[in-house]
Amino acid sequence: MPWFPAKKIRKQIKLLLLLVLLTCAAWLTYVHLSLVRQGRALRQRLGYGRDGEKLSGVTDGRGIRAALSTQRAEDSSESREEERVPEGRDPDALFPGGAGRPLSLNLTRQAPSWREEYKGQVNLHVFEDWCGGAVGHLRRNLHFPLFPHTRTTVKKLAVSPKWKNYGLRIFGFIHPARDGDVQFSVASDDNSEFWLSPTESPAGAQLVAFVGKTGSEWTAPGEFTKFSSQVSKPRRLMASRRYYFELLHKQDDRGSDHVEVGWRAFLPGLKFEVIGSAHISLYTDESALKMDHVAHVPQSPASHVGGRLLQEEPRADMLRPDPRDTFFLTPRVEPWSLENVLEPCAYAPTYVVKDFPIARYQGLQFVYLSFVYPNDHTRLTHMETDNKCFYRESPLYLERFGFYKYMKMDREEGEEDEEEEVQRRAFLFLNPDDFLDDEDDGELLDGLEPTEAPRTQGGRRPPAPAAPTEAPATPALPTPPAPLGRPSPRRSRALRWAARPLPLFWGRAPPPRPAAEAERPPKVYVTRVRPGLRAPPRAPAQLSPRGPPRPPFPGVFLRPRPQPRVQLRARPRPPRARGRRTGGPQAAKLRPPAPAPATQGSREGQAREPGLTAPTADSNSSSEAQPVTSFLSLSQVSRPQLPGETEEEEGGDDEEGAQGEEAASEDSEEKAGPAGPGRGRWREDAINWQRTFSVGNVDFEMLRSDWNDLRCNVSGNLQLPEAEAVDVVAQYMERLNARHGGRYALLRIVNVEKRRDSARGSRFLLELELQERGGRRLRLSEYVFLRLPGARAGDTDGDGDSPEPAPAASARPDGRPELCRPLRLAWRQDVMVHFIVPVKNQARWVAQFLADMAALHARTGDSRFSVVLVDFESEDMDVERALRAAPLPRYQYLRRTGNFERSAGLQAGVAAVEDASSIVFLCDLHIHFPPGILDGIRKHCVEGRLAFAPVVMRLGCGSSPGDPHGYWEVNGFGLFGIYKSDFDRIGGMNTEEFRDQWGGEDWELLDRVLQAGLEVERLRVRNFYHHYHSKRGMWGVRSRKAARKEAP
Repeated sequence: MPWFPAKKIRKQIKLLLLLVLLTCAAWLTYVHLSLVRQGRALRQRLGYGRDGEKLSGVTDGRGIRAALSTQRAEDSSESREEERVPEGRDPDALFPGGAGRPLSLNLTRQAPSWREEYKGQVNLHVFEDWCGGAVGHLRRNLHFPLFPHTRTTVKKLAVSPKWKNYGLRIFGFIHPARDGDVQFSVASDDNSEFWLSPTESPAGAQLVAFVGKTGSEWTAPGEFTKFSSQVSKPRRLMASRRYYFELLHKQDDRGSDHVEVGWRAFLPGLKFEVIGSAHISLYTDESALKMDHVAHVPQSPASHVGGRLLQEEPRADMLRPDPRDTFFLTPRVEPWSLENVLEPCAYAPTYVVKDFPIARYQGLQFVYLSFVYPNDHTRLTHMETDNKCFYRESPLYLERFGFYKYMKMDREEGEEDEEEEVQRRAFLFLNPDDFLDDEDDGELLDGLEPTEAPRTQGGRRPPAPAAPTEAPATPALPTPPAPLGRPSPRRSRALRWAARPLPLFWGRAPPPRPAAEAERPPKVYVTRVRPGLRAPPRAPAQLSPRGPPRPPFPGVFLRPRPQPRVQLRARPRPPRARGRRTGGPQAAKLRPPAPAPATQGSREGQAREPGLTAPTADSNSSSEAQPVTSFLSLSQVSRPQLPGETEEEEGGDDEEGAQGEEAASEDSEEKAGPAGPGRGRWREDAINWQRTFSVGNVDFEMLRSDWNDLRCNVSGNLQLPEAEAVDVVAQYMERLNARHGGRYALLRIVNVEKRRDSARGSRFLLELELQERGGRRLRLSEYVFLRLPGARAGDTDGDGDSPEPAPAASARPDGRPELCRPLRLAWRQDVMVHFIVPVKNQARWVAQFLADMAALHARTGDSRFSVVLVDFESEDMDVERALRAAPLPRYQYLRRTGNFERSAGLQAGVAAVEDASSIVFLCDLHIHFPPGILDGIRKHCVEGRLAFAPVVMRLGCGSSPGDPHGYWEVNGFGLFGIYKSDFDRIGGMNTEEFRDQWGGEDWELLDRVLQAGLEVERLRVRNFYHHYHSKRGMWGVRSRKAARKEAP
């Protein structure tokens, strides 16, 4: 083994280690300088700056994913704010398989060419009329981020339009003034997010600072340090490069709208300054581009609208899957094979108002609704928190009483049947002893009478003095004093007409009423609340032998909570003799109360004077509520001013009671003690947690009628009873199998629609899923008529030259209604549908409409429809070029000059359709169509018979098809499907009267459609929405500012 100098190495170990460290430091310095020359730098993993904040590394511009994965392993949970994805998206959407496998998204990775004249301003996109205060609400906007309402520029990163319900997207480049670490901060009202890319590529943008996530957070202008999330971690920037940034801001309808971004060098003592024009530049110049040119708009992780959304529970029942939504894809049974299944019959419903004179806009009253089975969940149950019109109850009644009238409380065990009779006769279920005569109303302010005299400490009750007389000439009859140990008799205030089989006062029978009072005519009484002195507890020996005392009406009255005391300075009047007052023949002398500390507890401890003691100022807190006849509430009833009391004393008591009411109540509870348990305290509300009730099956749908209810806009389609639908389907299947020898088997009832005619019968649309004998599933969708036995066979629609055969009479021996095939009531599946849409300066909505139509064509594979756009000289886009570029089966472009006129545009579009046997659908631009809209239009339009007016759900501000909040447009008939031959027969649109006005043309058209003898099918269509949109800039209306600039 060769010689190894181990001893020398051990002696020089320190020198060797120092040499190794110096060599490594020199090598790292060389590598760092080389990377700096190339525009990169090494990460400083262990560097700490001012206030102990950790320095974040600079991301490698050529290795974004590696930098992100390194920072995940290095930084704490707070640093992950920079890696958050937009709200409403899966956090793993950008990197679903980990940091190394990014998802292929349509992000803008290459920035456009930059020019020096771009400096001094940045791009600003405005999304108007969109509610909510969170940035997540902005991302739910249908047009975000490609189609803003306005495109403009701004000269600094501090914007305040002084508007409401809008969202901003500000993007461009930041040019640092010098190399170094920089901190950013954002302030706004309401929420905002600031994204910064380590390069000029929008695809690498990271969230570095934000204000709130829920919409309730906000800051004052220039308040850059209110939230910890406002301030970013230090970022190493270089002056020789530019960095892409994106600022998102959302403002609701409250507060002082503003958003600003500040920055500062990462040095002690420096404050944030707003980023000015000297350090920003445009992303691209949009001044010469039309609104439909969106290829240049950057899409970053902050604004990208694609990606995989989170699977959430549907917010509305209508969003749940339903077989109706995709049933149109099932092959249909050929109509010719179903012609001989049922006997033909004439179809002429009595509700058709052909040639009947209708006043202007009165056609709404002649439109009836159809019944639907099974439940299509078109009722907006998620909107009934504020709108309960479906229950046909007064909103004030529901707010006060709720739905308790539909509940019957169960009786408790041990209750006797006699109480039910008393409750039945009682007026408004009130206590009969709580009524006063009319004369007592005037005495309420004069004085309060005690219910019982207080006991002494020995348990004996002192004799009560005589009651005062009303006048010296008519003295009251003396009443003997109450025996010892028994309560003094109390004046009865029971209803004169109510039977009283039970004792009403703690097991005691009521005292007899004087004969003079019994001769008085009966009176009507009104109950109000009256305070009375609380009676002390009794010994068990004095209770009724029937058991524990029970109130006459259990469970009806609840004791009120303590009310604040209010003194009323009423002028004292001499008391009047009533003949029913308790007490002796001598008038009691009222003396002022003895001086005592002004606390409630001290007054509670004093013994009261026997007899008619006057209530003290704390009577409200030491008495129990008793109903009396009065227009004053409990808080307004107080004792009268006693003789010898001055107004100063009275006022002092008031002030003292108002200031120390709560403290006095606590003092009273502490000093009550064993001597007077329960005295001077209010009883809490008794809650019976074991109360049960009985309720029946309430079907509120049975209370609805087929009348077109224009008052309730959250109720859905009328529900057809299951038994009726199943009976009709069973009859049809029996006839079908008898005709085809059992060839078809019923798999499922997909949809049944009924239009009722109580005079002649009901029309049904049956949609059934059948299983053919060979194994193929087919769709049956046919109209049938359930003819009543009493209907005359000769009833027709008045068409004398109709080739229809005379239907035979009903052959059923039992006289039950019989199914038949209504003549001239068959719909065509291959008919062409033309969507007529007039437009003007609505580029973002035209693009959205064409995209929806292309998606409808791709999803259904149906090419038998056409889009007819009538353009009133739109200036914000080339509509014809957009139509040519859209993947539509057919389209037509019509150009008209002048102002926007909806009636004229619709008429021009219908006139361009050459085929009279096709359907024209008068449409709007801001519509979201369900996949089955084409099939629904064809099913409900029959030439010469039926027209279709679907009810659309109008979405509210900030609502989207994925989260629909709004109401059904029950009054609007602007969306209307009709055969072109019928449209021409009624005269088309009224272009003369509705030339300069918009609104009412749909009702006027409805009047003429009904007068022509057509039925109008009115149904709420699932997932059929009218988008909420801004009306600013529509129809070429100029703003005030632009008008002032054009003025000379």
